[in-house]
Amino acid sequence: QVQLVESGGGSVQVGGSLRLSCTISESPYSTNCVGWFRQGPGRERVGVAAVYTGEGNTFYADSVKGRFTISEDNNNNTVYLRMDALKPEDTAMYYCAARRGGYCNSGAPLRHLYSYWGQGTQVTVSS
Repeated sequence: QVQLVESGGGSVQVGGSLRLSCTISESPYSTNCVGWFRQGPGRERVGVAAVYTGEGNTFYADSVKGRFTISEDNNNNTVYLRMDALKPEDTAMYYCAARRGGYCNSGAPLRHLYSYWGQGTQVTVSS
C-alpha cells in the first residue's frame, strides 16, 4: 500500500510563493506517475501537475503553466510542487496522488487514473 503525506501549505498574499511536498512511503520508481490535484470550495477536484517518476517528464494544467513547477527527489522519496505568482483562484486544498502502471496522461492529470491519495494540505491566497 502506497502512502502519501503532503506538507507545505499555508497562507500567502497574491504574487507570493509556496512549495508543497509529497512524501511517499515507497520509492517513486514503484509508482509511475505522481500528480498534484486541488479542490477549491464548492468545486471538483482537478489535476494541476504530474511527473513521470524516474524519467522526469512533467505535465501541467494550462491554468498553472509557467507558474507551478513539479519536481522529484528520488533520494528522499519526495515530489514537490513549487508555486509562484500565486493568485486568489489558486486557493484550494492540494492533494498528491500516485498511480502504478501506464503513463502519465498529457496535460492536466486525470483524477480517475490515480489510486493512492494523501490527505491534503490547504493553500490560501489572499489579496
